[in-house]
Amino acid sequence: MAVRETVQVGDLKLKAKNAPVTDFDSRKVKKVIADLIETMRSEQLIGMAAPQIGENFQIFATEPRKTIFRSGVFDPLRIFINPKIVDSSKELVVAYEGCGSVVRAQLFGPVRRSRVITVKALDEKGQGFKLTGDGILARVIQHEYDHLQGIEFTEKIDDYRKLVSTEIYREKIRNSPKQLKAAEITVCKVERLS
Repeated sequence: MAVRETVQVGDLKLKAKNAPVTDFDSRKVKKVIADLIETMRSEQLIGMAAPQIGENFQIFATEPRKTIFRSGVFDPLRIFINPKIVDSSKELVVAYEGCGSVVRAQLFGPVRRSRVITVKALDEKGQGFKLTGDGILARVIQHEYDHLQGIEFTEKIDDYRKLVSTEIYREKIRNSPKQLKAAEITVCKVERLS
């Protein structure tokens, strides 16, 4: 395992096509997953996609938890390989997001996303699963899934005048009732697929 440099906006690796994983026993894939987790945790992020560490595979990790950027809403570490969002609610929620690949998570902005999503994916052993979730879990899955499509969160912001620094986010937004409500996880259903 190694902490990797987080690829920053403007690097073509963030816009490149990401290959599906077919060999779950490959050393390369195992190393990418281990490095992804190590880097995500080192950078105090709650999610990270393989392109963000310079690897163009359809892999991302999520781990909502208390960090320097987020209040404490928890969900265990999850690995998503070859994911596909198969359903998303029409109800949208606006909440502030940041990204390790955008000025090293020093910029936050309001992003409108589906409140509830369902994603199908494979775990690190190649076992299929379907997850339905809301709150910060749904938000981070959509954010990381966007990375696999070459989309940065800044491309989803309606009003750039609402972008804020990390300091302003921490002081005025992070613990606001609206932000906390948007983060709350009330739905998390995981089903194993054969």
